Amino acid sequence: MYTTDIINTSGEDLKLTFLGHGTLMLTFGSTVIHVDPVSDLADYANLPKADIILVTHDHFDHFEPQTIEMLRKDGTAVVGAESCTQKINNCLAMKNGDVKTIQGLTIEAIPAYNTIHMRSPGNPFHPRGVGNGYVITFSDKKVYIAGDTENIPEMKELTGIDVAFLPMNLPYTMTPEMVADAARAFRPKVLYPYHFGDTDTSKLTDLLKDCTDIEVRIRDMQ
Repeated sequence: MYTTDIINTSGEDLKLTFLGHGTLMLTFGSTVIHVDPVSDLADYANLPKADIILVTHDHFDHFEPQTIEMLRKDGTAVVGAESCTQKINNCLAMKNGDVKTIQGLTIEAIPAYNTIHMRSPGNPFHPRGVGNGYVITFSDKKVYIAGDTENIPEMKELTGIDVAFLPMNLPYTMTPEMVADAARAFRPKVLYPYHFGDTDTSKLTDLLKDCTDIEVRIRDMQ
């Protein structure tokens, strides 16, 4: 069984299912959204097929074409960064800054990139303009799924975020200090670190212990 949380909205309840690493399933009424589905993190044969599939970028631990095909059904909308559209058919590309209404939900593509952590000098793990995070509006609640990114200016400018998933693993994304810095800037009501590998999540909880308006929730998202 997978861990789940319920977020109450002014419409249907939003169910968050934590599959692991960067992989999530969101259920809003009858609408099922799979985020970065990867087969070694979940038994997709026993999970519902997708109405919407969101892909943040084309790295192997976030983008698995065969799993996307397994989750498709008639009418499934597959949404991804532009790089994904070259590797899978019928994928709707979203560029940083795009806003689209998909199956009644407003989805905004937020930049996701590194400025500090590099594969080699001048070669970031996630270059600017390639990957997306997504802000999805569910009735009166906004959920931000950041993808692989650091605490970039575009993240800090977000407003009205109710639930945020922020990555926290080195060398690819953020330290606990960087996650805390971002959270202090845009003040999500609920913060889930995810994609955190072996990072000590208690560091983040300690860094934000004085932010009583931010609830840090730790789930199994290594």
